[in-house]
Amino acid sequence: QVQLVESGGGLVQPGGSLRLSCGASGVIFSINTMGWYRQAPGKERELVATITRGGSTNYADSVKGRFTVSRDNAKNAVYLQMNSLKPEDTAVYFCNANIRSSGSISWNDYWGQGTQVTVSS
Repeated sequence: QVQLVESGGGLVQPGGSLRLSCGASGVIFSINTMGWYRQAPGKERELVATITRGGSTNYADSVKGRFTVSRDNAKNAVYLQMNSLKPEDTAVYFCNANIRSSGSISWNDYWGQGTQVTVSS
């Protein structure tokens, strides 16, 4: 059983910073792309940033220059450094990873439980 567990959300003032962390655990053979998505109240879930195993990154236009995604392959972890936060960044942030479990030939997408980020004065 593979699990993704996020941490690092919270309440921050506009212009502030937060760092989200996500670790994958279980019987894992390999992890391909990892990333972060977010869902604000009344809106659909949207991509924030992704990073491949080799380190190639992709960002939503709304967060470019403010957010940085990184990963530690040895720890099966992905991080999201969020700077210059705005009220419109308020959402539940979800970790996502494309994982091949040991003993399996298929790749599957896994999601974390989500962590709340609130940007407000």
